[in-house]
Amino acid sequence: MRLALGIVALSLLAGCGGEQAPPAPPPAQVTVATPVQREVVDWDDYTGRFVAPQDVEIRPRVNGVVTAIHFRDGQDVRQGAPLFTIDPRPYRAALAQAQAQATRANAALSNARQVTARSRKLAGAQAVSTEELEANIAAERTAAADLAAARAAIDNAQLNLSFTTVRAPFSGRMSDRKVSIGDSVADGQTILTRIVSLDPIWFEFEGAESFYLKNLRQDQRGERGSSRTTANPVQIQLADESEYRWNGRMEFLDNAVDPDSGTIRAHAVVQNPNRFLTPGMFGRARLLGSGTYKAMLIPDEAIVTDQTRRLVYVVGNDNKAVPRPVEVGATVEGLRIVRDGLAPTDRVVITGVGRLQPGAPVQPVKGVIKADPTKQAAPTAPTQEPASGQATVR
Repeated sequence: MRLALGIVALSLLAGCGGEQAPPAPPPAQVTVATPVQREVVDWDDYTGRFVAPQDVEIRPRVNGVVTAIHFRDGQDVRQGAPLFTIDPRPYRAALAQAQAQATRANAALSNARQVTARSRKLAGAQAVSTEELEANIAAERTAAADLAAARAAIDNAQLNLSFTTVRAPFSGRMSDRKVSIGDSVADGQTILTRIVSLDPIWFEFEGAESFYLKNLRQDQRGERGSSRTTANPVQIQLADESEYRWNGRMEFLDNAVDPDSGTIRAHAVVQNPNRFLTPGMFGRARLLGSGTYKAMLIPDEAIVTDQTRRLVYVVGNDNKAVPRPVEVGATVEGLRIVRDGLAPTDRVVITGVGRLQPGAPVQPVKGVIKADPTKQAAPTAPTQEPASGQATVR
């Protein structure tokens, strides 16, 4: 019995003295792939509203009483279409009076010319004094001036008569009428209605000074022309849309940055042949923000954040994962643009990033990064169509 206990004790002592560390865990299995390369352009995001290039309050140019209204409230009209009629009878009478004055002045001038012609003949025979001839010539000149004044009065009377029909100054959409038949209106004072132009239409927005500086630098480097001199493309998304459906071109960039807001005003011109776009509508726009350049694209899942830095893990020839700081840009086709920090041949860890330790060996499995053109969506979701408050059975 004692012998058996001794053998057991020796065996336990031998086991304690020769204990070994547990085996190391196998390297983490990760998927690696080289970045996708694409020719891309950047777009800068803005918000703004559609504005009518021409927005005019219609006012009369003569005094009088409204006798007819020729449009329906909210109607689309063409340039020159009649809108209002102001009682033309006083202006017709004024025109007739001016025409009669012109006829009288013309007769007086004809008579003065005959008198002057006779005086010239008699003066040649010394039958008329020089003073009398000069008086006749002066009378002829006065009669000619009177005729010119009468003709100018006719032009003025015709112009006033034409103003009794108030016409659309340009093609556009009418507001509602502000006067009724029988109302008296005053020249340049009474507001009759309002008209706005719709095709083309402007999209107005304000850009931050930082974007303005960036665009100026790009213009200096020859990468992208300044919107002050270049019709850069603009794509617009309405509030209830999920994509950029409306296309325009930059037309205006203001001459100064607002010192209060630190922004600069701009607008693009958008064709609106069906007049769907309406002044005051809200829109989200993207403006061409760079020239074309070759970019490397990786999934967002491959990027980790370390305080203020963005990192990706790159697997070297020794199969060890090393963190690499990168500079990232916008997304395109569901992938993130890497501006700096990667080479086209780098093997980037695209899955299994959460299991990595810097410098730890890994078991790389070759994968492929695939772009998805269907994921080139707008950055904001559309608003929901509002529900009606009531319904009736038909």
